[in-house]
Amino acid sequence: MAGFAARGTRYLWTDAFAVCNYLDLGEPDAARRLIADVHRTLAHHRGDDGRTGWLPGASAAHPTAGGLRIGKPLRERAPGDAFDPALEWDRDGQYFHYLTKWIHALHRAGETAWATELAARAFEAFVRGDRMVWKLSIDLTRPLVPSMGHHDPLDGLVAYRELQAPALEPAIAAFRRIIDAQGSLATSDPLGLGGLLVAAARLPRRDPLFERVLGDALRGLEQVALDGRLAFRELGLAIGLHALRDEPRLAQHASLATEIETYWLREGWTEHVDINDVMLATSLLN
Repeated sequence: MAGFAARGTRYLWTDAFAVCNYLDLGEPDAARRLIADVHRTLAHHRGDDGRTGWLPGASAAHPTAGGLRIGKPLRERAPGDAFDPALEWDRDGQYFHYLTKWIHALHRAGETAWATELAARAFEAFVRGDRMVWKLSIDLTRPLVPSMGHHDPLDGLVAYRELQAPALEPAIAAFRRIIDAQGSLATSDPLGLGGLLVAAARLPRRDPLFERVLGDALRGLEQVALDGRLAFRELGLAIGLHALRDEPRLAQHASLATEIETYWLREGWTEHVDINDVMLATSLLN
């Protein structure tokens, strides 16, 4: 099972799940080594863009104070370059919803000070009044994709609440205001739907937001179609279903997680190997 942890180049989403997998496997030393490797790589500038050293604001003592790069293969879009929607997927930068995954991983590993520092910097950079920015430049100074991620405010609220840091209370309140102003959070995308289920699982049942998130997730489950056959997206849904396995309202969908896992254990993959491996490991461990 440990072989499912991230093996190749650093990629923040994959590494965040891998840290949690190591902890679930009872390997805290491996989790700490991976955290250190991520900070040596993604908390520093790329080697191919002319800048060197730590991201602005970060240091050896405060490795998360400048955020963390995504780890995409291409350099970020330079100021003045034309926006290419297809190419942007492969360009580096910073994503808020990846930072929240790393915040959660650091918190689980006992590195709450670093997690809190990252949370504060991410809020400062990504939240613009009553909305958020989906993707920023590596130095957090320029929007690369200015639209708001549909579930970014929810990801922020859930991750920041877990830290129980008084300094983050204004950020949590801001996330809640943004969520309250949003319409439905439902989605038919398997990965997004899995994220909704995980968020619901991490919310207190007494919080009215739990019922809203679960209700939107249930609506999404009625529309979800597993026809794209992208492993990591489908496995994200399986992870979400596992996270709320004790919720009676999900009983009719209980077998779907096993169906997804069985399909991909049988079919395997030749692309997106690291992220597929780590998502399968996470699903099987839960």
